[in-house]
This record gives sequence, C-alpha cells and structure tokens, in this order.
Amino acid sequence: MVGQLPHPGQQHQRGSSMVEVLVTFVIVAVGLLGLAGLQVRLQSAQLESYQRSQALLLLGDMANRMAINRNHVADYVTTAANPLGAGMTCPANAATLAQRDAGEWCNALQGAAETSAAGGSKVGAMIGGRGCVEALGSDYLVTVVWQGVVPVSAPPESLACGKDSYNASSGACRNDLCRRAVTTVLRIAPS
Repeated sequence: MVGQLPHPGQQHQRGSSMVEVLVTFVIVAVGLLGLAGLQVRLQSAQLESYQRSQALLLLGDMANRMAINRNHVADYVTTAANPLGAGMTCPANAATLAQRDAGEWCNALQGAAETSAAGGSKVGAMIGGRGCVEALGSDYLVTVVWQGVVPVSAPPESLACGKDSYNASSGACRNDLCRRAVTTVLRIAPS
C-alpha cells in the first residue's frame, strides 16, 4: 500500500499554537480569581453567622437570668446609654444576684469565654459586643449589638442600644450600616 500524500496547500496540525495556550491560561486565571472572590465572601458570611449565633446565645442567657430572678428584674436595667460589654468596665460588685449576673454577662459580651494564646485577650464573642436591658412598662427589651463585617441595612431608629457606636469616619460602615442587633422582649408575669 502506498501512503497518501497530503494535497498541496493542506497541512496537518501538530501540537498547540501559542495563542491557544495563552487563551487557556487566561480562562484558568479568571476562574481562579472567581474562586478566590467566592472564598473571601464565604469567610465573611461565616464570620457574620458565627457572630449572630454568639449574640443569640448571649441574648437568651440574659433573658433566662432575668426570668429566674423575676422578683428583682428591674435591677437588670442598663438603659441604651449605659450598655454592658466591649469598652466598658464590667461591674465587680456581686452583692445581689442581679449584680453578679450583670458582671458575668458583661464579661461574656467582651469575649471572656475564649482567650487568645498569644496575649490572653478575650476573643470568644462578637466584635465590639454590647448588651442593653431597657424597661418597656412592665416588659423588658433585651438587646445585643455588635460590629458587622460588611455594611447592610441599619437597625431601626427606635433601637437605641449601640446607636452610632459602630460608625467609621470613612468607608462603608457609616450611618450604622455595620451595626448588627438581636432583641427579645421579656414579659414577666406579676408574682
């Protein structure tokens, strides 16, 4: 058998051209950049979720403490102007159950549940966690606020706890867009 010769002007392609290799590299690079961006967003969402779960635990903790000590529930009121937590000196007086509970809640809001190995600083709660207990007639509004990672919508104006405490002088976290809050209303039945 005689091998066939290619027709004149017809060539067989062997290997890849440099342009094809370059296009492949560009497509792979764009895909990897997209993956890196997705990873950053996932980490941000994970931190936001962790902080919200910590805030809900601390909110429930104080609501339970108040319900247990219902005869002295008015002693837990901090007001929005005097929150407990980050940047505050925690009450050290433990003469009453309400004072002890306030001190323990303040330490928990500051992150005392976990400390860093390097400097022993408190890292076990939300960023800038603060808590308020406000009287609403015969009911009580328990609130936990903290610093979010990315700006979203600000909590309602009626929620005074931590208002304007998480504003940046520049950037996206202005007008309380990075303040996160969880609240619950505690109703204490008359004894």
